[in-house]
Amino acid sequence: MEPVKVLALFVVTAIAEIVGCYLPYLWLKRDGSILLLVPAAAALAAFVWLLTLHPHAAGRTYAAYGGIYIVVALAWLLAVERIVPDRWDLIGGAVTLAGMAIIYFAPREPYA
Repeated sequence: MEPVKVLALFVVTAIAEIVGCYLPYLWLKRDGSILLLVPAAAALAAFVWLLTLHPHAAGRTYAAYGGIYIVVALAWLLAVERIVPDRWDLIGGAVTLAGMAIIYFAPREPYA
């Protein structure tokens, strides 16, 4: 799978997971409607399905996904919660992206 497609798939996967967790947060912490649980469940089901589209072993995919999730969560912090990530957030995000790239894109046989 091409690196651009992999990264795009990881970003969409992270958005699905964040939406699936953020909606119950709104219900529980911000007095949102219990009906938010319906799209939350759909988003989490999509998240799980999207993770299955990667060609690598599940554990390696999950490990690499964690780096992308962190960066997308920081973007969510800015875009949705209107909180500007600080320099430590950005440094941490860069470190996790480097780790993700090492784990996912290292030359190896699939399922090795």
